[in-house]
Amino acid sequence: MLSFGKRISILRKELGLSQTELANQLNTSVSVVSRYELDKMTPSVDTAKKLAKLLNTSVGYLLGENDNAELFKDPEMLKRFQDISEFNEEDKKHIFYTLDALIKSVKLKSIA
Repeated sequence: MLSFGKRISILRKELGLSQTELANQLNTSVSVVSRYELDKMTPSVDTAKKLAKLLNTSVGYLLGENDNAELFKDPEMLKRFQDISEFNEEDKKHIFYTLDALIKSVKLKSIA
């Protein structure tokens, strides 16, 4: 699994940014960005959020919670997650049950 720093480095390079350019956008020094990328320093939560935004990804991806840098960037999906998060637990349970059944059905269909 890629480290936090390695993920920053890869995404920065994919965007064609130098460490200097990223440092300028973060209002910090190149040495700080270098230490992040070398996993010698961990950014604050606010800085991690800013990094994720600048690198067009999610904090979850940077932290290694998932391996898909694009996973939580879809505004339609995020809106649905936001709506679901506001429901009571019983309604969430029903939605997840239905969603799980639909996902399973689609996966099985693709195998056949």
